[in-house]
Amino acid sequence: MSQIYIASSILTFHKPPSPELFDDILPMTQLYQHILALAFAVREINENPHILPNITLGFHIYNSHFIARWIYQSSLAVLSRKGRFIPNYKCDVEDTPIAVIGGSNSDSCLQMATILCMYKMPQLIYGSSPMMENNVQTLFSHWMFPDGTHQYNGILQLLLHFSWLWIGVVSQNDDAGERFVQNVLPLFAQRGICFDFIGRFPKLKFSGELSEMVADGSETIRVVMGSTANVVVVHGEIHTILIMRTMPKVAEMDDIPMHATSKVWIMTAQMEFTSFPIQRGWEIDFLHGALSLAVSSKEPAGFQKFVQMRNPASERDDSFLQLFWEQAFICSFSNASLDKEHEESCTGEEKVDSLPGSVFEMTMTAQSYSVYNALYTVAHALHAMQCSTFKIRAMTNGITVDYLKQQIWLLQHFLRSISFNNSAREEISFDRKGALVAGFDIINWVTFPNESFLRVKVGKMNPQIHQEKGLRIHNEAIVWPSNFNQTPPPSVCNENCHLGYSRTKKEGKPSCCYDCLPCPEGKISNQKDMDVCFECPGNQYPNHFQDGCLPKQITFLSYGEPLGIILSSLALSFSLLTALVLGIFLKHMDTPIVKANNRNLTYTLLISLLLSFLCVLLFIGQPGALTCLLRQSAFGMIFSVAVSSILAKTIIVVLAFMATKPGSKMRRWVGKPLSNTIVLSCSLFQATICTVWLATFPPFPDLDMNTMIKEMVLLCNEGSVLMFYFVLGYMGFLASVSFMVAFLARRLPDSFNEAKFITFSMLVFCSVWLSFVPTYLSTKGKYMVAVEIFSILASSLGLLGCIFFPKCYIILLRPELNTKEQLIRTTKNQPS
Repeated sequence: MSQIYIASSILTFHKPPSPELFDDILPMTQLYQHILALAFAVREINENPHILPNITLGFHIYNSHFIARWIYQSSLAVLSRKGRFIPNYKCDVEDTPIAVIGGSNSDSCLQMATILCMYKMPQLIYGSSPMMENNVQTLFSHWMFPDGTHQYNGILQLLLHFSWLWIGVVSQNDDAGERFVQNVLPLFAQRGICFDFIGRFPKLKFSGELSEMVADGSETIRVVMGSTANVVVVHGEIHTILIMRTMPKVAEMDDIPMHATSKVWIMTAQMEFTSFPIQRGWEIDFLHGALSLAVSSKEPAGFQKFVQMRNPASERDDSFLQLFWEQAFICSFSNASLDKEHEESCTGEEKVDSLPGSVFEMTMTAQSYSVYNALYTVAHALHAMQCSTFKIRAMTNGITVDYLKQQIWLLQHFLRSISFNNSAREEISFDRKGALVAGFDIINWVTFPNESFLRVKVGKMNPQIHQEKGLRIHNEAIVWPSNFNQTPPPSVCNENCHLGYSRTKKEGKPSCCYDCLPCPEGKISNQKDMDVCFECPGNQYPNHFQDGCLPKQITFLSYGEPLGIILSSLALSFSLLTALVLGIFLKHMDTPIVKANNRNLTYTLLISLLLSFLCVLLFIGQPGALTCLLRQSAFGMIFSVAVSSILAKTIIVVLAFMATKPGSKMRRWVGKPLSNTIVLSCSLFQATICTVWLATFPPFPDLDMNTMIKEMVLLCNEGSVLMFYFVLGYMGFLASVSFMVAFLARRLPDSFNEAKFITFSMLVFCSVWLSFVPTYLSTKGKYMVAVEIFSILASSLGLLGCIFFPKCYIILLRPELNTKEQLIRTTKNQPS
C-alpha cells in the first residue's frame, strides 16, 4: 500500500512576546479543532474503500505563527528533505506532499503562494480570499471560500434588511483592509449606507512595540465607543478577535466608558474566535448579540465522538494534543513544570466537552469544515486523476503512485473540475476562478457568564439568488445585545422623520443625517423618512396630521342649503314683484304715463326682467347637461334683450325731441319699427355669439377637485372662458352706450322723460357687473355661482327699481299726476 502526503499550515500557535523565546510557544486552543478536522477527514478517507483504494493519505503540519518569516520557512520546508532544510533537494519521495492546505489569513496565502506556485504545487486556502495579482498564483490556488463579492453583498443585504443606514466600520490595518475600504464601502454608500467612522485595528506587535499597539487600539476604542452608530461592521481575519478581546481591558486602563454591549458587531466569515492563553477569563459579553457570516457548513457525522475520544495517553502520534490539554485544562503532565498557574497535574481523564466555548468548541466550526472539505477535495481529485488516462500509462499500481507524485502539477486540472458530495451530503464544487460555490450562514453569537458562547444559525444568504431574495433570516430567532430589550436596534444618524414630515439634508453632513420639516399645506407623507411630501389624489384631501388622505365631499349650490334658499327666495320674490309691476302697467296701459314711455318697449323690458329673475333658478341645484347649456346662454340673451330695450327707449326719447323741431326729418324715424329694429338687431348679435359658443365649446358638467381643499365642486365648466367674457363684454357695451345716450338726454324737455332714470339704472348696472369680474375671479367653489346670481339679481333689481318704481309711485299713489293736463303742464315748464 502506497502513501501520499498533504502539507497543512495550521495557525495553532502564536509567537511569544520575545523573539528569542521560540520554546515558550503560546497555543491557541480554539484552532486545535482545525487539526482534528484534518485528522478526522484523513481517517474517513483512508477507511473508505471507494476513494483512493490501496493508497493511504498522510499529512504534515507546519506552524506559521502569523509571521512572514515562518511562513516562508514552512513553504521551503515542504520542498526540502525530511529533517534537513535544503530547498529543491528531496530524495525521500515518500514524504513529498502533493498539495498544501492552509493560508488561514490573506497575508499567509500570498506569502505561501509566492514560493509554492513556482513549483506548481496546488494550494487549498480555507480562511480568506486574498487578491492575487500573479496569474500563476491564481491558477494553482483554490479557495474553500465563496467569491468575496458574495460576502460583501450579504453584509449589505443584512444592513438593508434591518434598515441600518448609519454604521461604523473597523478593518485591519493592512492591504486587505485598505482594499475593503477603497472598493467595497463605496458600493455600500451607493445603496444609502453612511459611515459615522472608518477605523483601523492596530497590527499585532510585540516587545517594545506593544505600547504603540495599545495606543493605536485606545484611539480606535474611543472612536467606536463615542459613535452614535449602534452597528459596527468588522472586516477582519482569523486573528482579529484576538485584538477585539483586548478592547475591554484597554478601555478599563484608559477610563474609557465601555458600552460595547450597546453595539451590534457584524463580522466577516474570515474571522474566527481565537484568543491567547493570557486572555482566558476575560469577558466576552461584548460579543453577545453579534452577527457574522460563515461559509455554509454541516456537521459531519461522528466528528464530536471523534473529538471526545481524544486522550493524551492513547494518542501518541498527536504531538499537539498534550500541549492543548495542558492549556485547555490548566494542568501539567510534568510535575517539574507546575507553577502558580498550573496547580494540579493532568490526569488525562478530563472531558473535552466540559470546556467552555471560548476555550474549545465541540461543534465543528465553518473554518474547520473548510479544512475537512479541502481534504476531501484533494482526495477526490486524486481519485479522478488515478482513474483517468494517466492510469493507462502506468504499468503497475506502484508506478501510478510514483507518477502522481512526480507530476503533481497535473492535479491542478482535476481540482478545478472536481464536483462531489461529501459525507455530510453537501455538494462541493468550484467556479471558474477556483472559488467554492457555496452560500453563507448568518450566525448569531450568544454569550454566557461561564466564558462559553453559542453560534446560532439564524439565516442564510444564497448568492445564486438575486440580491434581496437571496437573504433569508429569522428575525425572531436572533438574540440582541441586552441594552436593546430583544428588539432590533435602530442605527440611524438621527431619529426617523415621522408621518407628516419630510427629510431635508443637513449641510456638511452625510446623506443619512437630515432634519425633519412638516409637510407644506396641502401635502402629506404617509411613510417614515420620506424625501418629499406629495399631494393627495384629486378626490381626497390631507387630514389634520398630514399623514393620510380623506375623501372629499361633492358639493354644489343646492336648494336645500341656507344660501340656496335665500337666493332662490329672492329670485322668486323679485319675479313676483316684476310680474306685479307688469300687471300694473297692463292695467293702466291707457294712462298718459304708460303711453308716453313706449308701452311695447316697457312690456318687453319688464318681461325680460321677469325672465332674468327666473333664470337664476338655472344656477341653483345640481348641474346637469341641459342646465349647463341653458344657464349662461339664457342669461346672456335675456339681459341683451333688456339692455337693448333700454337703449331703444333712450334713442326714441332723443329722436322724439329732435322730431319736434320745425322742419326736422327725424319725425319719420320715430315709431315702433325703429324700436323693434334696435331690440331685434342687438339681441340677434348676442344670439350669434351664444350660438357660436354652444356650437364650438359648449358648457358641460364638470367636477372641480383642485379649487377647494376639502370639497369637490360640481359645476358647469364654461367650455370657453373667452366666449363667456364675450357675452359679458357685449352686454357691457350695450349698457355703456345706453348710459352715454341717456346721460346726454337727461335734460331734454320731453314729457315723462326717462333719461334720468335710465342713466341712474345704467350706472347701477355697470357698477354691479364691473365689480362682478374681480369678485368672480377671486371666489372659489360654489360661491362663484352665488356671486353671479347676486350680480344678476342686483343688476335686474337696479333696472326694475330705477326705471319702474317712480312710475308705479305716480300710478298708484299720485294718480292726479297721471293726467294729460299734468303732462302738458310739465312739458311747458321744461327749461328751453
